[in-house]
Amino acid sequence: MTGTGFPASGVQIPVAIGPGTCCIGRTMANATNVLASGIDINGSIRFSNDMIIDGKIEGEIISEKGRVTIGENAEIKGDVTAGEVKVFGKVEGKISSERCELKTDSRLVGDIKTKSIVMEDGASHSGRSEIGG
Repeated sequence: MTGTGFPASGVQIPVAIGPGTCCIGRTMANATNVLASGIDINGSIRFSNDMIIDGKIEGEIISEKGRVTIGENAEIKGDVTAGEVKVFGKVEGKISSERCELKTDSRLVGDIKTKSIVMEDGASHSGRSEIGG
């Protein structure tokens, strides 16, 4: 669905309207960043809102309070720090978060430091866990 933004000049500029989109002159309040399958990154990633990662990353993933979802196809080699972390794929590194979810078929090789954890049947974790506090 498309809409029309009306800048001060009166010129009509078409913009997309819907979840995750915005009009010109407005900020995206709940923007979600997506790194799709097939993307390979070697280096650190910093973000503020939400991020979905389904590619391969070698490096740190950092967000002060944002949420990161590690997709089924994702392979992460590096530490993950975020407000909330959901893992469907593979992570080799430490996870630090307020809340962490290890979903069915996920694999984590590394330590977890979190206030709250959910680990579904079929999830795999090899490392130390520090929960609470």
